Amino acid sequence: MDRAKGQRSGQYAIPNKLYFRIGEVSDLVGVKPYVLRYWESEFPDIKPSKSKSGQRLYKRRDVELLLRIKELLYEERFTINGARKRLKDFSRSETKEVPQSAPVPVVHVETDEVPRQLEVFQTAVEEDAVTGTAQAAGQPVHVPARDQTKTFMKIRKDLEELLDMVRA
Repeated sequence: MDRAKGQRSGQYAIPNKLYFRIGEVSDLVGVKPYVLRYWESEFPDIKPSKSKSGQRLYKRRDVELLLRIKELLYEERFTINGARKRLKDFSRSETKEVPQSAPVPVVHVETDEVPRQLEVFQTAVEEDAVTGTAQAAGQPVHVPARDQTKTFMKIRKDLEELLDMVRA
C-alpha cells in the first residue's frame, strides 16, 4: 500500500468517501480481503453494512480501525486476543479523555409568549352533554379508541421523561 507523502509513518491517506468496498479497503490496509473478513469475526467493532447486492461497505471509522488492528498485529506483534484487549482499553481511555463540550446557552422565554412543548398534549377537549361528541375550541374532534389512548399516553410519558432529561 502506498503511504501518503509528507505523513508520518503509521498514518495513511484515506480518501474522503462515505463508504469503501472490500477491495478498496484491502488495498488501503494492505491485506487480502479474506483477512478482513476474518478480522470481522474476531473484532466485534468492525461491522460493515452490506449493499443490496451483498457487497460489504466499510465506513471510514472501520477503515481506521482496521489500520490500527494491522498495526497491532503486524508491527507491534500482538496476538488477536491481545489486540482485541488493547483496542478495548484504548476505546475506554478515549471516552475518559474526551473533553466536555461548551455548554449550550439557554434562552429564557416568558411562558405567556410561547406555549411549552408539553402543552401541545394538554389541549382542552370538552364533551358536549347533549350530543356526547368531543369538541376542542368549538370544532368536532375524533376521540381515539381506548387502546390508541393507552399508546398515546405511553408516548406522552416517554416524551415527558425525555424533556426532563434535556432540562437536567
